[in-house]
Amino acid sequence: MDQIVTWLNDILWGPVMIYGILVVGLLFSILTKFVQVRKIKDMFTLMFTGEKSEAGVTSFQALTMALSGRVGTGNIVGTATAIAFGGPGAVFWMWVTAFIGASTAYIESTLAQIYKDKKNGVYRGGPAFYIEKGTGQRWFGVVFALAAILAVAILMPGVQSNAITSAVDNAFGINPTITGIIVVVILAFIIMGGVKRIANAAQIIVPFMAVLYILLAVVVIIMNIGQVPEVFALIIRSAFNADATFGGMIGAAIAWGVKRAVYSNEAGQGTGPHSAAAAEVSHPAKQGLVQAASIYIDTLLVCSATALMILFMGTYNVNVGSADGELVAEHVAGATYTEFTQLAVNAAFPAFNNFGSAFVAVALFFFAFTTIMAYYYIAETNVAYLVSGKTERNATWILKIVIIISTFYGAIRTSDLAWKFGDLGLGLMVWINVIAILILMKPALLALKDYEQQKKEGKDPVFDPIKLGIKNATFWEDYNKDKK
Repeated sequence: MDQIVTWLNDILWGPVMIYGILVVGLLFSILTKFVQVRKIKDMFTLMFTGEKSEAGVTSFQALTMALSGRVGTGNIVGTATAIAFGGPGAVFWMWVTAFIGASTAYIESTLAQIYKDKKNGVYRGGPAFYIEKGTGQRWFGVVFALAAILAVAILMPGVQSNAITSAVDNAFGINPTITGIIVVVILAFIIMGGVKRIANAAQIIVPFMAVLYILLAVVVIIMNIGQVPEVFALIIRSAFNADATFGGMIGAAIAWGVKRAVYSNEAGQGTGPHSAAAAEVSHPAKQGLVQAASIYIDTLLVCSATALMILFMGTYNVNVGSADGELVAEHVAGATYTEFTQLAVNAAFPAFNNFGSAFVAVALFFFAFTTIMAYYYIAETNVAYLVSGKTERNATWILKIVIIISTFYGAIRTSDLAWKFGDLGLGLMVWINVIAILILMKPALLALKDYEQQKKEGKDPVFDPIKLGIKNATFWEDYNKDKK
């Protein structure tokens, strides 16, 4: 099994994917005239506007639902993995991927809003919906929906639950089986409550833990302020093959930086658009901009917090190629990358015995748990796309059981295999979604132009797809008719 999964990952995450995702992000940045820079004020102000409705959630709730998927194991363990296999230079390429990936997030999330549906009283949308409506090819949407369900319900939850049980075991010595049972019991309670309960939980947990985690990193940075120039210089040198220790690793730095950035911030992956479609907004571009901001929050803030703590405290090893490869650098004998962040916080606060292990375990619990919640919502949305009526209700119950089982299974299996399964699921989704948004980007670009024009005229932008020549945006067509 391990060999098969590794072989598939080598195909999915080959050079075409690694460099292709950078090229696609750069293309969207150019076509949107670097919207992630020009509209940065709108990106952060819009997230606090908008009202929830019976069918939808607020922009902020949609943002936190997206962040609950984005801010997870990838920010703590994933960042440590990038450093372990790509060296400190991988952090730079994570930043680059996030910066240009914000434009990708705008495109896919705006498309999700343009082509969303109202089904069973709630908004539904995402890649499967915009693929079918934008291309007219249902089979293409079905392929994504099936890949998404496979990825987020079966392959990827184990990465999150495994990180939780590993961190809790390391910090408190609690058996992974016991922690796994606790996780799935809480998960079952929340997912049985539907979209609104998921949104309500996410809007409380995600901002609280993200702010607390970043504040801890700021304290560590202040305590080591004299090392800031040295650490940033190390990151830059390593990113461009100019460091004595990590010279010759530029390929690994780019590969692992891009891979872990995409895993963490999910730009181009197709997960964020599901929650973006649930927002109650007057214009699709509004939520597209809010989702672009989530990329910055995820990678430039939370991932950077992890990376800087690890590099400041020097609690990392760098391997060649794989976990059992030759060590390029060894700063913490016998440590695995899953422990890098815990060791860093322990080293920063030596007077508080085991504080770092405990804090990171708690942070990982909440980050990873909310990610599993988001995975369920994404899977449920794709089930709703595929089937209707009684079949949908039955399929949704089966889905709940499947994700609970996969979450528990991941909690007790080895971490390396869990990450390989996660990478496999992620790769499937990215390939399909990126091809789709390249084909369908025009409506998202038209929406941005329309939004900016209305803003110049002093209006609160409203969306009319017929005026823009966008076809099959049936929700908006009906919405505008009802208002007249």
